[in-house]
Amino acid sequence: MLDAHLDLAMNAMEWNRDLRQPLALVREREAGWKDKPDRGRGVLTFPEMRAGQVGLCVATQIARHVKPGSKLTGWHSPEQAWAQTQAQLAWYRAMEEQGELIQITNRQQLESHVNRWMDPGDHARSADGGAQGSIGYILSLEGADSIVNPSFLERSYAQGLRAIGLGHYGPGTYAPGTGAEGGLSAAGKELLREMSRLGLILDLTHLSDEAFWEALDLFDGPLWASHCNCRALVPHQRQLSDTQIQAIVERQGVIGVVFDAWMLHVGWERGITTPASADLKLERILEHIDHMCQLTGNAGHVGIGSDLDGGYGTEQCPEGIDTIADLQKLEDLLSGRGYSVEDIRAIFHGNFLNALRRAWD
Repeated sequence: MLDAHLDLAMNAMEWNRDLRQPLALVREREAGWKDKPDRGRGVLTFPEMRAGQVGLCVATQIARHVKPGSKLTGWHSPEQAWAQTQAQLAWYRAMEEQGELIQITNRQQLESHVNRWMDPGDHARSADGGAQGSIGYILSLEGADSIVNPSFLERSYAQGLRAIGLGHYGPGTYAPGTGAEGGLSAAGKELLREMSRLGLILDLTHLSDEAFWEALDLFDGPLWASHCNCRALVPHQRQLSDTQIQAIVERQGVIGVVFDAWMLHVGWERGITTPASADLKLERILEHIDHMCQLTGNAGHVGIGSDLDGGYGTEQCPEGIDTIADLQKLEDLLSGRGYSVEDIRAIFHGNFLNALRRAWD
């Protein structure tokens, strides 16, 4: 499986989770912690990724620059935000040295890694059947505020950065994000030109509607929406409208469905609504997959962008997700909906793999 959006470094560096450890140990160590609502409820560790055959992911750097007066959490200068992304990068490098992760930056590395994971003979297996090989990751930047100025982008590219979302939450240096309005800044337009020159993938997730359409008009390179659901089913600016979905597909983009409960259930209230009170079963994600497939006429542009442990845990996951390994349950659910083996493979990994191949040809 390819998961197009995981905040691995955020969990390690800000949530202080050692992702090499068994999930039960990570949860046990957080018992009694009250600093975050998902303490003791995380679902993501490397052993669980391997058990769920998540052998490749798009993994983020993330550090928001918050302006004076903002109620959002983040860093008070772009230089501080940049330094935080560099700390996250240092953690990725440490995990590479430990053999836990391997960075994928080009087509040759991609095909070599995919071939290893597709051949069970290339992997030792643990008692629970999980593969023990290095997990591949493509480095992405969620929200571009940590890019101090566009000249920093080439430095990030040299570090392996291959995808960027211009905005995150609230007003941003380059583009407004979720909960904000307006179009791209002049710096945002310049950053898009630099991204196009370097061949970076544009992630349309989190953009305001105006910035979304401006970015599509100005950017001629590869694009995707790594973790988004359907506005037609759960109305919110954070979700994609049908016209946005169709526009992404017209550009050969892929959309990763996301498992955060508030994007699956109308009227979800954080800290009040629970998966049980909402009767939020894992099957609910199929409604979003179905909607995209019916809208576009095929299963060729939908993937998985789970965002699991992206600031929430089991308290805000559909029932049926206790660890990231439970994503494998989607195979039977999709089959039960009439999806073919080929469709399921496309959704599990093929569509995002093909997007990377197109970007890196």
